[in-house]
Amino acid sequence: MIWYTVLVAAVGIERVAELAVARRNMRWSLARGAVERGRGHYPAMVALHTGLLLGCLAEVWSAHRPFLPALGIPMLAVTVLAQGLRWWCIRTLGPRWNTKVLVVPGLPLVDAGPYRLHGLRHPNYVAVVAEGAALPLVHTAWITALVFTVLNAWLLAVRIRCENQALALAGAAT
Repeated sequence: MIWYTVLVAAVGIERVAELAVARRNMRWSLARGAVERGRGHYPAMVALHTGLLLGCLAEVWSAHRPFLPALGIPMLAVTVLAQGLRWWCIRTLGPRWNTKVLVVPGLPLVDAGPYRLHGLRHPNYVAVVAEGAALPLVHTAWITALVFTVLNAWLLAVRIRCENQALALAGAAT
């Protein structure tokens, strides 16, 4: 269980790195006229993602969840791939990527990297969904995986609607 705690802590450190990138990118966006949208759902998003990490550890430690290699190894691979996809999205969007909904008016939609894949308008959320299911299942924390997945589905519906409205209001090319 110690190595799983290290894995979850590493994901937590990665989240802190994301927040640092987002803070820098927010300054860039605001300097170019961006307006923040969706402030109401942002605290819920922070709480849910924090809860995912805490839930993983709490369930594994308190319920003595076993590591099952047949489940844990593939879920670890999915977790690592999700991190790779997330950072591919961050790199592709550059200063336009953020954890908040900030759209610089008049900029066209990005159509490079994972955003060039037709039918995959929000690849970063594919990473979020995959990681939210896989990270807990690395060590059979199935309750955390289920609760996060259900709550995240609701939150992503709100978030994606908010992002799409913000893009339309900013006049981004579609």
